[in-house]
Amino acid sequence: MVTLDLRHVASPALRDLIHLVNLPDFDRAHQQIDRLGGCTEPVRLLGQTTTIDTATGEVLRSYSTADEPTGSLLTRCGNRRTSRRPACSRVYAADTFQLIRANLTGGKERAGHRPHPSSRVRHAHRARPSAPSTTAPPTRAVSSDPAAAASSTNPRTCCSALRWTRRPMTTWAKVLFNAHASALWARFTIYLRREIAVRLALTQKAARAVLRVSFAKVAEYQKRGLVHFHAVIRLDGPDGSTQPPPPSATVAILADAIRAAAARVSGRVVSDAVGKRELAWGEQLDVREIAAFGTDTELIDHAVAAYVAKYATKSADSSGALDRALFCHPCQGRGMTLAAHGTPVTCTACTGTGQARSLPRLAVKRHVCQMIRTCWELGKHPEFADLKLWQWAHMLGFRGHFSTKSRCYSVTLGALRDDRRAWRTEEARAHAGLPGLDPGTTLVIGHWAYHGSGYSPGAELLAAAVWHRRELQRQFTAEGGC
Repeated sequence: MVTLDLRHVASPALRDLIHLVNLPDFDRAHQQIDRLGGCTEPVRLLGQTTTIDTATGEVLRSYSTADEPTGSLLTRCGNRRTSRRPACSRVYAADTFQLIRANLTGGKERAGHRPHPSSRVRHAHRARPSAPSTTAPPTRAVSSDPAAAASSTNPRTCCSALRWTRRPMTTWAKVLFNAHASALWARFTIYLRREIAVRLALTQKAARAVLRVSFAKVAEYQKRGLVHFHAVIRLDGPDGSTQPPPPSATVAILADAIRAAAARVSGRVVSDAVGKRELAWGEQLDVREIAAFGTDTELIDHAVAAYVAKYATKSADSSGALDRALFCHPCQGRGMTLAAHGTPVTCTACTGTGQARSLPRLAVKRHVCQMIRTCWELGKHPEFADLKLWQWAHMLGFRGHFSTKSRCYSVTLGALRDDRRAWRTEEARAHAGLPGLDPGTTLVIGHWAYHGSGYSPGAELLAAAVWHRRELQRQFTAEGGC
């Protein structure tokens, strides 16, 4: 092997790239990077797997990262945030699209560019009552924007785009609303079930015996820093999506129950800092029926799934905020650590502030910086300790999941990922010309350890080239290319 003298190359990244390209098995190293699809912060793993025939004890296959050109195996980070990991966020959005659409059509399509061998779409649920809804934060006046509404069409019952006219709202009120938004949604689902039972002239127990409320929702930030929810809500039979609801459970009853439940939701905050305050949804609630694909209406299931999936990869950065936690990890935001003899000492990493980055130096809008500062100040009060506002300051106080669904809504993200993993494993096996294995007579023994995150400087250049190529292909396809 020829040894290269790279001392004349000024760029460390270029030196590393030249070294990587000249590896004996560079094609394998490039294949690993290419399969990540442009993930900018992959996980590096060390380990090995061995496949054994349980009947004979014969080793059928073996793999070790020691045989890799770089000595490790690269896997996707799986981060859903577009601002952090664009490539992985696209996969997350595609999975969310399939999850939402499976609820609307009653089936499943594999997330990804290639068809999954077991893909199937059933249309048994298209006629079921389902209604997308948008819940609004409080203290606002609302006026419809026809142009915006036309551009955000959705399936069966969908949410429209709206233009918000702001009214004065204190910063602490915004922070506390965000912090309690998930609790308000949980109460809304409870009241919704009660309102449906009332409209069907049933007790709650009797209603549970004949129908189930299925839903999926995502949270979105407004520019002023408040969150609101987009949801797809459907009525199923008692066992979930495999059964229809009773004929009396119509779309009109579901829509009316949604409006009544949203109006009932409220929460109380009691504190010496802010006094006694009531939290509730705002005046705007947009509920519309979702239609099946191919109908004349503009609200079709495919469009609603795409609309909801778009918000699943957004975070507070869409409102001009941050996508990384602000608290100091060594002291967990407390500003103090314990010495060997148990005495509290000032954290040297944050000099006692508890902040990984100084708030005045944050590159954010003025009102966002004020909300972050308010999170830190309110978090010091004992009555708000359970909200952990300092930990969620970068999210402007919101500490819920951006994408959630009810238990029997449809296929799960875990099932979609398992399908993708199995499909890729089968694809790799067929490509290598290896025989199929019987799970009943084989045993796979593996050991894996976390080795780090990210690329070497040269591999990072290759990953950027992969992402650029994939983006050009995606744009070409979106513009009608073959």
